[in-house]
Amino acid sequence: MKNMKLIFLVSVLFLNIYHAQTYTQKDVEICNSKFELAVSKNLSSKPINEIIIEIGKSFLGTDYVSYTLEKGEKENVVINLSGLDCYTFLESTFALSRCVKNGKTNFDDYLKEIENLRYRNGKLDEYPSRLHYFSDWIYDIDKRGIGKNISKKIGGVKINKKINFMTTHIESYRQLKENPKYVEQMKKYEKEISKRDYYYIPQEKIKDVEDKIQSGDLIGITTNVDGLDIAHTGIAIRLEDGRIHFMHAPIVGKKVEITEKPLADYVLGNKKQNGIMVVRPQ
Repeated sequence: MKNMKLIFLVSVLFLNIYHAQTYTQKDVEICNSKFELAVSKNLSSKPINEIIIEIGKSFLGTDYVSYTLEKGEKENVVINLSGLDCYTFLESTFALSRCVKNGKTNFDDYLKEIENLRYRNGKLDEYPSRLHYFSDWIYDIDKRGIGKNISKKIGGVKINKKINFMTTHIESYRQLKENPKYVEQMKKYEKEISKRDYYYIPQEKIKDVEDKIQSGDLIGITTNVDGLDIAHTGIAIRLEDGRIHFMHAPIVGKKVEITEKPLADYVLGNKKQNGIMVVRPQ
């Protein structure tokens, strides 16, 4: 047992050197607690969507923290499990669930899975390699068989939109302001995203397709903001009322929660939200 503890401590030390300033010991402890939860509930034997629900629920009450990935001068695999925004909540839950399902349950496995999900083709390069636009994230994981974009299949309609929010709001992104070459790379990716065929469920149609959405499906809420594809993300969860609700990290000052209102009503209640895209984990 003492040898096992020593090996663990050495591995943690190595990781902190290798991934300098990207996480804390607290993150390691939280990650390990999720894997311990998985063992206690025998989650690895369950379908991936059920694992996602259990891991997601274990984050309920976690503080919302914005700009969690914008750390350091160079792009690193940044981890912050004690404070989550809407994307990192979804990403962390999905990554942990995939680790559990694949039987890879140490912190290094989690780091590798985060890189796999966060970056184009699963490889960290520089800032533009991060999948900044959620529709691009959906496209990438669909292409690699990690998740299936089922939006069209369940009744989605084609969405035509020019995506250019980042390069038309450079002042909001430190890395773009400081690196003109990144702006040109992002323009290239925005052009590619804009050329693809995407489908979404308009807000007034969400209730009609609720029976086709499963607990554990990953949800991107589309927006009418110019140049932007998806403004918010979370996880579908069916409650005892039979309706699909929304598990998410809402806004600054709030904590990870499950909405009181069903997802359909939640989206209708926000003027900047106009529908959803739905991804089924594979």
